[in-house]
Amino acid sequence: MRDTRNGRAVRVKEDSGDPPGVWSAYGRLLQHLRKQAGLSQQKLGDAIGYSLEQVASVEQGRRPAKATFTIAADRALGARGALEVLQDDVERAKLPRFFRNTALLETEALSRFSYEPLLVPGLLQTESYAQALLEAHFPPLDEETVEQRVAARLARQALLTRRNPFTIFVFIVEEGALRRVVGSKAVMREQLDHLLSCCQRRNIELQIMPTVRGAHSGLNGPMVLLESIDRRRHVYVEAQDVVTVRSDQDEVSEFWLRYGMLRTQALNTEESSRLIERMVGEL
Repeated sequence: MRDTRNGRAVRVKEDSGDPPGVWSAYGRLLQHLRKQAGLSQQKLGDAIGYSLEQVASVEQGRRPAKATFTIAADRALGARGALEVLQDDVERAKLPRFFRNTALLETEALSRFSYEPLLVPGLLQTESYAQALLEAHFPPLDEETVEQRVAARLARQALLTRRNPFTIFVFIVEEGALRRVVGSKAVMREQLDHLLSCCQRRNIELQIMPTVRGAHSGLNGPMVLLESIDRRRHVYVEAQDVVTVRSDQDEVSEFWLRYGMLRTQALNTEESSRLIERMVGEL
């Protein structure tokens, strides 16, 4: 696999049966700390509220540790943060391989501007909406993979509320993406209410591109524009598990100009909120 930071398109197949390396590394560290503490897997499980099988699975790298597991184990083993410092990497490894490098870029962003024509952006999805999307994946994903990817998507949403760095988010979403019923009407009602709630945050702006707009500058497809802590700008485009990341400033500048035009063509934030409220009433 090529590093997406090189500015090339990358096509990655679905994950093989081998677990991510960070899960195995975490498991070996957990086992080392447990043995140093003189605890069996059963006793550690009893101390942190997990079963013997769950502790064994994490130690063997067969399944990732959840944040609650890590916090409890770190405290019970007196690890002083040695396990907790790995948790972000453990969570990121739950994401599809094609997206992991891009997710790392997001963690370094001071601003993130996106345009999404088909779906509610992952950072704004509810658990039920994300679950319905992943269950519709083809070829079908097994239940454990769906569970892991939903968990990873929700964990990634911590970017919206973190303070260091405090990231500015602008989302432009096509009206049709919000009218597509994913899961059920109840799922969509919850999702739309969640969008309205997200819009209350000072660092989040949501603009809807109305269907009546017709042709506009975003119809070539989705895009995400990122500005990092060191003020470097990147653009990434994802479609059908193919990711392209660009950092050449001439290319990036064109995307920034295009995005600026999109913001003028979409409804403003107040108009967008009123449209979403009307959609909720129609469900």
